[in-house]
Amino acid sequence: MIQRFNQRQIAVAVTAALGVATFATMSTVANAEKVPGKYVAGDFHNHTTCSDGSISMQKLVKKSTDKTDTPWGLDWFVQAGHGGTGNRNCSLVEDATLATPAYPLVPNASPQTTWAGSVGADKVKGNLSGTAANPSMWRWQAIQEVQYQVIEHLNRLKDLPIFLGLESVVAGHEHTSMSVIAGQIPAAGAGVPVTVPGYVPLGNYVSLGNANALAQWSYCFDRGDTDTSRGNNKLTNQGNNWDCSVAGSANASDPSWNAAGQKLLPAAGAGVGDKGHLKTVEAMKWMKSNYPTGSYYVPAHLERAGPFNPNGNNGFNVEHLRNFNNAAPMVAFGFETQPGHGASDARGEYNIRRNNIGGVNTDSAGGTTFGGTGVYGAQVGGVWDALLGEGRNFWFFASSDWHNRGIFGSDDRRSSQDFYPGEYQRNYTMVRNPSISKLTPQMIVDGLRTGNNFAASGQLIDRLSFVACTTSRQARGGRTDAMVEALAINAAVNNTDIDAPGCVTMGEKLVVTPGSDVVISIVVRDPAGTNYSPYTFTNPSLAQVNVNQALNLPVLDHIDVIRGLVTGYKTPGAADYAGEWPRDWLRNPNMANVPAAAKNTSAAMVNTFNSNSWKAIDGELRAMTFRLKSVNASQYVRLRGTNLPANVPFETDIDGNPLADIHTNATAVNPTVPGGTDGIPANASLKIACKTVGTTEFNGCPSHLPTINGQKFVAYDVAAWSDLWFYSNPIYIEVRGSATVAGLN
Repeated sequence: MIQRFNQRQIAVAVTAALGVATFATMSTVANAEKVPGKYVAGDFHNHTTCSDGSISMQKLVKKSTDKTDTPWGLDWFVQAGHGGTGNRNCSLVEDATLATPAYPLVPNASPQTTWAGSVGADKVKGNLSGTAANPSMWRWQAIQEVQYQVIEHLNRLKDLPIFLGLESVVAGHEHTSMSVIAGQIPAAGAGVPVTVPGYVPLGNYVSLGNANALAQWSYCFDRGDTDTSRGNNKLTNQGNNWDCSVAGSANASDPSWNAAGQKLLPAAGAGVGDKGHLKTVEAMKWMKSNYPTGSYYVPAHLERAGPFNPNGNNGFNVEHLRNFNNAAPMVAFGFETQPGHGASDARGEYNIRRNNIGGVNTDSAGGTTFGGTGVYGAQVGGVWDALLGEGRNFWFFASSDWHNRGIFGSDDRRSSQDFYPGEYQRNYTMVRNPSISKLTPQMIVDGLRTGNNFAASGQLIDRLSFVACTTSRQARGGRTDAMVEALAINAAVNNTDIDAPGCVTMGEKLVVTPGSDVVISIVVRDPAGTNYSPYTFTNPSLAQVNVNQALNLPVLDHIDVIRGLVTGYKTPGAADYAGEWPRDWLRNPNMANVPAAAKNTSAAMVNTFNSNSWKAIDGELRAMTFRLKSVNASQYVRLRGTNLPANVPFETDIDGNPLADIHTNATAVNPTVPGGTDGIPANASLKIACKTVGTTEFNGCPSHLPTINGQKFVAYDVAAWSDLWFYSNPIYIEVRGSATVAGLN
């Protein structure tokens, strides 16, 4: 459960901590001239049959970017499967509708066909993984010789910014969404589709670009890649001859160095987590040294695997995020704390007693998600606020983590596992494009890095203008609240941000003199009409509080303003640098038990806007503006919003904070000790009844919902469509003479 604050506690806490009202942002100075841009929606974490997904690359790209058959089509898309190995040829297509001359439909083959059954076992390179007759292909080879070619082909075919990434299997931890974009999708010319009939072994698209840099990173630093071939053909020993050395590091003198593979391979057993983490920090250094602006590294569903395990490969504690960001601040600039798998029986696949750590089944950090967001991002004053309180460039992102539809086919609108990229969750990223030409991978990565990004689920909002401007109560002609609001409204109407002296937006910092006033204006678009939910019956969560609102017609209920002090970077090795989130959080959500390293005690919800306090403009826009008077301390402000009012049973607390999603999770819970007898059966925690009886699977509670004593209960995709949230990234305000907001500058 999220800790509850009443309004008086918030006011007292803020007054004590800040003395006066104040806000903040990060790396861009207010007067810097901006290149025009637009917010574009995308996803960078999803799976195909190259790893453990259920469909081909071609089908996933179509489902994710098409605006006709799947009207949620995204503006940009990164295809990213797991590191390690894969057994299936994901360049093969399911049917003729997906075929192109370069990648035709192959008789008696599908995306489930193995590499041996399509290209031949002798074409698989590196050390043997699997069996000689049916080998798995190392991800580095698939990236270099198969996946990139398909992605470039689709990029040219669809004229969209589609490129290749990776969900790395992280040494010392669990998973991270990342990419090295060097070489991908060159701007000039077009690739050459070969039109001869039949199937050429490793694809028949002659590409202009390459993903060699990403392939090398995968070989060198992915925990799942234990190949020591140096990226070579195992028969001829010819090929890439990769060396994974990092400039200025120990490399060959490191005890984990493998001479044959020319890379770090930490030994299993005691200390593997610590050694693995050090290897991952080396990966950050490699990216910074070689591709400082052409790569990104964003830990994925980082609460899911539980706390960090020094003797295994589990979760991330706050110190690991600091270490990554310290090593490469322009590369490791955020986290996916709003995970995919939103329709799973355990939302986000977070669960109580999920992983065996030291012989005991240990919770995901926080135990579950909170309104679909992990505890590191959802808890006010928690890990994210701790990082923002240092003035770091560390941003909030969401992902689909698409694999499959669970018990349903990939074309069914229902799901008991995942949503397609763009169908439910989206990152809206400001991408600057001066020539209004085709967007490139570099533009997308540059946009993500700035932090000018908001994430929304269920199309709750699809536009956000979040602006902070300096003004002065004493100076004549100073910028008025109405002037700032007009700037924000104009930006929202045009789906862009502001470019005005003395004003900033998400991911930027506003530098002011002590005692200055700051005006904050927020404008969102709550889009009219239906969202992409297939369900037309009343939201069961809202029905509990007598609100009749269809699942596919959500309405923004309120927006919370959250802020905290900026006090500067913490020192590695200091008592407040490292600390584990409490393992009993779900049973005892007490911020007093959170270590100093993982919290920001000055962070609090300081304002809430709803239909009683915002302005409704042109039917869809909602504008809210307020003034911060006599600002005297460096700090930040961020936003979140939801379709749920405060005090909805099992969904929100009295102040509107998201509650733990445990009561819409249908999954069984493991016993405390493997083989024990205190496990919890499936459906035992469900609390929200789904009572609408329909004539189809979509106008009434669908048949796949759990039934207890004849009553259906909310779970799976219905739970996700019922409970929608958006999160903005912060604005920083740096007061001269107060703490410096370091960030990127």
